[in-house]
Amino acid sequence: MIVMDQIAAMQALMRQYRREGKTIGFVPTMGYLHEGHTSLIDRARAENDIVVLSVFVNPLQFGPNEDFARYPRDFERDRRIAEQHGVDVLFHPEADEMYPEPLTVRAIVQARADVLCGRSRPGHFDGVATVLMKLFNIVMPDRAYFGMKDAQQVAVVDGLIRDLNFPIELVLVPTVREADGLAKSSRNVYLSPQERSEAPALYAALQAAASAVERGERSAAAIRRMVREHIEAHTHAEIDYVEVCSYPDLTPLETLAGTVLIAVAVRFASARLIDNIMIELPKTGEQGDGKGEQACFARS
Repeated sequence: MIVMDQIAAMQALMRQYRREGKTIGFVPTMGYLHEGHTSLIDRARAENDIVVLSVFVNPLQFGPNEDFARYPRDFERDRRIAEQHGVDVLFHPEADEMYPEPLTVRAIVQARADVLCGRSRPGHFDGVATVLMKLFNIVMPDRAYFGMKDAQQVAVVDGLIRDLNFPIELVLVPTVREADGLAKSSRNVYLSPQERSEAPALYAALQAAASAVERGERSAAAIRRMVREHIEAHTHAEIDYVEVCSYPDLTPLETLAGTVLIAVAVRFASARLIDNIMIELPKTGEQGDGKGEQACFARS
């Protein structure tokens, strides 16, 4: 495995791979790798000649009161995990390499950013989009791999790739979960033992909502109420949001139809957790297949 920290050298290596006709799969991360990340790496390994992993904690996507300084970091551990999973190139730049001087140009995300997590994190997705534009131009991948745990980020990346005509295939990978259903996250290390025992209630609430949809519930208000009540009854967390919206445009829904995202975010004492499920339903006015409107759970 090659480890690189300089942009110019990284671009030269990527150009060499492209001249050789090799396909490049890219997994961008902020490090502190877990099974969610390695599922992305493994998928990229199966589908590409070269797998590139970036580990960079991007300061642009953290607000002034967020956890940039204490975001978990362990590069030597990340290096071992990357090598074990067959990464060919590990790109690990310092902040002053990525941002050597104040930016003269940065991304502004016009849509899909002012709902869900973006509502309480102004500028967050501008920072995500800015660093991804830089990374896409550095790595020049054929495919980029993202997990569905952060469905809003995936929606923003989808728009970024489409709007700016990046020649990149966006590959979506299902959320990886603990045995009790908790979505894998680098921030799970912040949970106290009591909070860790309560945290699986997020996915349990989403599963309860999914069962209601399968039984025929189509009211977004009823689904939101059901999820909220379950979380309130089983955790001490403060609910940030419970939302039901279309995907990937993230428009709030009153009646469930089409591709539906049910998403939650909660705050424990030292950690903010997110989770979601995706459901495929007939669009309004569409005819069914004669078997009723059974929900199809596309990605979880």
